[in-house]
Order: sequence, then structure tokens, then C-alpha cells
Amino acid sequence: MKLAGVDAATTAVARCAIAVVVLVPLAFRERSRVGALSRGGVLWSLAAGAALGIDYAAWTASIYYVGAGISTVLINIQVLVLPALAFLIDRERVTTRFVITLPLMLLGISLVGGLWNASLRGPDTGTGVLLGVIAGCGYGVYLFITRGSARRDPGLFVQPLTWASASATVAAAMVSPISGGIQPAGISAQSWTLLALLAVLGQVAAWLFIHHGSVLLPLTTTGGLLLIQPILALGLSALILGEHPTVLQSVGAAVVVAGVATANGLLLRKRKC
Repeated sequence: MKLAGVDAATTAVARCAIAVVVLVPLAFRERSRVGALSRGGVLWSLAAGAALGIDYAAWTASIYYVGAGISTVLINIQVLVLPALAFLIDRERVTTRFVITLPLMLLGISLVGGLWNASLRGPDTGTGVLLGVIAGCGYGVYLFITRGSARRDPGLFVQPLTWASASATVAAAMVSPISGGIQPAGISAQSWTLLALLAVLGQVAAWLFIHHGSVLLPLTTTGGLLLIQPILALGLSALILGEHPTVLQSVGAAVVVAGVATANGLLLRKRKC
């Protein structure tokens, strides 16, 4: 994303728009083979996409404030947002692990945000952390709505993602003035190529795999596999972009990841004899 050298707002809108172009023919193919998405499914997908667009817009902006690795750690609070929404809306029981993990996550976020390091305190860091948390909340809302809509139209994956990506494009465009507005002029061919790769690999392929896999795997397993993302992001941002977090930020990132894992029972899971 940062390698493309494109501003945050334009990146968020472009990745969603390019994804729609790729997904449309795949959606028509799914419709002819499996069936059409119901009207309710379309509406739910549009609502989910609005949350996804806010997620992408906030996350992309956060990357330019605090770096790719830290921002990717922050958005993983979605694993806590999801059960919170399930409790508040669907009245699903909240586990003791979730209650215990909440302050642990807040501690980790404060470490990442430099609250305990005077040299890191400033408007850029604070804004970046806030945007990362907003992105994580949007991400959690998207997953929550998608989970509910999947029950309405089982077996359909491409069509919901297509409608959601279209809605995300509009949502990201609507909030783009907050981070400087869309500026497509002057983008080089190389940057467009990198944006296309981001859309195809990071959105189309990744989300189709997640949609398919999450149906087949338990929620805790899915949550555990998603923890690979922030770990890889921290490593790659240091290796490729030269973004090296402080010791306290690294500890905070580890606390966030550990908190997410604990909330999903991945660290305290009892072994069966």
C-alpha cells in the first residue's frame, strides 16, 4: 500500500473500485451456477460494505500516521468487537475470557499509541491510533453483518462480496474529504499496478478465502489464523519499509495479539486427553 506512493483516501477508494471490476464477472458466474442473492442478502451486503468502506478509509489513513505494522495490529480489535456485537444484538453469551481480555487489549493499545512514552505522544500518533481503532470497529461490524447475512443465503460468497465492495467504494469516497480527498491525477503506471495487486490479492482473493474458510472452521480457529496478519505486517513493515517500532510499542503489539488470542480461547484452551 505504502509502496504505491498514493495518498490514503485515493488508495482506499481505488482498491474497492478495482475489486468490484474483478468481482462482477465472478458474481455473474456464481449467479448462473448457484442462484441469485436474495433482496435481503443484497441489502445486508450493502450495509456490511458501508462498514467495510469506513474500515478501509480509516485503516489506510492510520498506516500513514503510525505505520503499516502498528495499524494492522490495532484493527485486530475486531475479534473483540464481534462478540460484543453478538452479545448486544443477538444476546449471545459473553465468555469470562472476553471480560478479562478487554482491559488487556486497552493496555496494549495504549502502549502501541505511545501513552507511556513521552517522545511518542503527539497529534500524529494519537490520530493514527484512533483511526486504527475506528478501522477495527468497522471491520468487526462488517464481519458481524456478513455472518448474519450468510445464514440467509448459504453457499453464496462472491455476490455478497461484490455488493459489499461496491458499497465500500461509495462509503470510502464519502469519507475521503476527511483525509484529504481523492487525488487520482498523477498516479504512475507502477502505482496503479501495485493498487491493482492490492485489490486482487488483498481484497478479492483474501476475502473469498476468508468467506469460504470461516464457514468450514470454528470461530476460534478463524480468529487464530487471522492473527497471522498483524505478525506478518510488523515483520514486513520493518523489513521492506524500514518501520521499526519502539520496545514499548512492540510489547503493546504483543499484548494486543495475546489479548485477541486469549479472548478466542487459543492460549487457555484445554487439551483433550
